Amino acid sequence: MHGELLKIRIKSAPVDGKANRELVRFLAEILDIPERQITIVRGASSRRKTVAIEGLTAERATRALGLVPPGSRG
Repeated sequence: MHGELLKIRIKSAPVDGKANRELVRFLAEILDIPERQITIVRGASSRRKTVAIEGLTAERATRALGLVPPGSRG
């Protein structure tokens, strides 16, 4: 976490959308969902992005990303 933002470092260079595709693949793998459920809705050409994830509760996402310890509330 970086303040209220989630900071993810991607190895691919931001050329021809490669970093965006790697980000989507990474999130899909971590969240155990198909890539088609993840959309970059803002900031596709920026370092700061807004990502929409379909069919996943905020609670499940935060747990999958390791932001909430298992068994805790919230």
